[in-house]
Amino acid sequence: MKCVKSDICKSGARLAAVLLLLGLAMAGQALGGEDKEGGGTIVFTKPVKAVIFEHKSHIANGLECDSCHSGIFEMATGTAEAKDDFTMASLYKGKYCGACHDGSTAFASNTRCTVCHIGVKGYNRMNGKAAVGHGEGHGE
Repeated sequence: MKCVKSDICKSGARLAAVLLLLGLAMAGQALGGEDKEGGGTIVFTKPVKAVIFEHKSHIANGLECDSCHSGIFEMATGTAEAKDDFTMASLYKGKYCGACHDGSTAFASNTRCTVCHIGVKGYNRMNGKAAVGHGEGHGE
């Protein structure tokens, strides 16, 4: 099939290219590609190993970057966990994640622990490390 009007063909080709790029971008995110603009996944390893924070799920719930990055958290990864008061006790008092995870705005930080806390096994799994067998490391 030959295009009669080249302007229409050019716009159709441009539209097809845009749709293809958009589809590839969406497929990349569905396969776990990191959305750098969206913040990706933060893995906290202090004070305990390991706690995950998924930017994607918070954005999906209608939060904007400045919802947290306007005083609760700094933009630089690792800044919060470097502070001495980055503890569950502080969260229970409304600091850090506890500013929203208060049981009213979002689920309370002292409930649904495994939503965020993945532990050492989850951390190792996430990083492709083999799990330690039950007898290993127990002096057997």
